[in-house]
Amino acid sequence: MTLTIRPSQAGDLLAIQAIYAHHVRHGLGSFEEVPPDVAEMGRRRHALIADGFPYLTALAQGRVAGFAYASRYLARSAYRFTVQDSIYVTPDRLRQGVGRALLGRLIEECTTQGFRQMIAIIGDSANEGSIHLHRTLGFATTGTLKAVGFKLGRWVDSVLMQRPLGSGAATRPDETGV
Repeated sequence: MTLTIRPSQAGDLLAIQAIYAHHVRHGLGSFEEVPPDVAEMGRRRHALIADGFPYLTALAQGRVAGFAYASRYLARSAYRFTVQDSIYVTPDRLRQGVGRALLGRLIEECTTQGFRQMIAIIGDSANEGSIHLHRTLGFATTGTLKAVGFKLGRWVDSVLMQRPLGSGAATRPDETGV
């Protein structure tokens, strides 16, 4: 499979919304319960890009196979060097390296931009695929929040994972970079 990772484009939004809607309706990776429409997905994408965060699209054989983006971890200023990752892959491309390629590129871009920590908040402690993906790319499990969401008729955990970017906490951050 030929896979291309590039910055997302407005023309990707229909496919991005369809991928996300599938995961909202059928999965536990997002704790949203009603899929946002294309216009809302476009507003969210635009806001992240305007704030300087990477928003990526994976193309397989010319079709959108997944997307990933980084966002602010928490709003307080002391968290400004920490980002949270989000990755969604179309159901027919799961376990084919799309998520790995997206997350790898997202890590590179966030490191280049001067961020120092990346947090993954994985819905469902049974989500072995996402936990394994993050672990293979250098994330360590830092904790599990038990039964913090109720979706699809059951209580759902959130698994917290963390990965240093660049020199992580070993040096002071460059205040001009982020």
